[in-house]
Amino acid sequence: MSWRTALYNYVHAKNQAELEGSAASLETYISDSAHIQNQDIRLRKRIETYRDRDAKPMRSETKLRLTGVKETANRIIADIQLRRSIHYRIGSIDHLEERIEPERVFLEAVAGRWCVRETEALHSEKLLSNFLLDNEGSSYGGIRAPSIPYINHGILKGAGSESLTRKIKYDRASVVNYAEAWWDKANPKYEEFEVDCTNFVSQCLFAGGAPMDYTGKRASGWWYAGKQGSQELWSYSWAVAHSLKTFLLHSHRGLHSYAVNDPKELQPGDTICYDWDGDGRYQHNAIVTAKDANGMPLVNAHTYNSRNRYWAYKDSPAWTERTQYKFFRVADEM
Repeated sequence: MSWRTALYNYVHAKNQAELEGSAASLETYISDSAHIQNQDIRLRKRIETYRDRDAKPMRSETKLRLTGVKETANRIIADIQLRRSIHYRIGSIDHLEERIEPERVFLEAVAGRWCVRETEALHSEKLLSNFLLDNEGSSYGGIRAPSIPYINHGILKGAGSESLTRKIKYDRASVVNYAEAWWDKANPKYEEFEVDCTNFVSQCLFAGGAPMDYTGKRASGWWYAGKQGSQELWSYSWAVAHSLKTFLLHSHRGLHSYAVNDPKELQPGDTICYDWDGDGRYQHNAIVTAKDANGMPLVNAHTYNSRNRYWAYKDSPAWTERTQYKFFRVADEM
């Protein structure tokens, strides 16, 4: 059996485990007991969430893309990207959730037979939840590649203050259209960050007509003006999870919102902020794009790219019993 066959068998077992809600099928193809245990915990949380939602899993599909290979005589390190499509039903309504999961797989030849020895998630929600920027820090690291900056020439010429004096209707359909178009990739008009969740949510809000509050100061306002050389021209609130949460909580002009207590009150175009550890420091943001058959929000997000994901994230390795949420209803007029 070739290493590619072993890899495809592993991916098939992962797909089966997703549908069954148990990692037992992985035991035949992988010797990484810690990974199997972690996957089992995650899958059981997913089944519990289905049960709480009165949802029935229907089928799971996984497409494998090989993104990199390092090969020696007895060892293969394969970087893969799994595009997962998870079909489930609530009552008579069918739902589809999609995710892109990057992973590094280590395969070894033992007695002439290739097998998966260990795996590690790339861009894991748990690992990246700690990749934060203090507002008093000097830079936001992790820029992957140069891009064509989106320059809002209006705000740079001072027209931003004028735009804030007239009422702007928030276009929720445009927010959803943007979130659907770019959930699985980066818009080259913007910089892409290693932790891209807040940058993505800000782009979605802006696509809906939310006006930038250009202060020229990184610690105030909500704005983006691209990059000039090594100089980063955007506010912390545009790209940092906790900073956007703080801005949404306190802003009274331009982009503004109000907090609600019940996620059912959210509509497409609204936002949810996540504090995984319950310590008051928010580490993730997502944009609401739809409601499920129970009237609960479904979200799109970056970093761990997801589409129509159930808002609670309880099957995420980042989620803990201490996780806190902030639900923000974006104003319809600004």
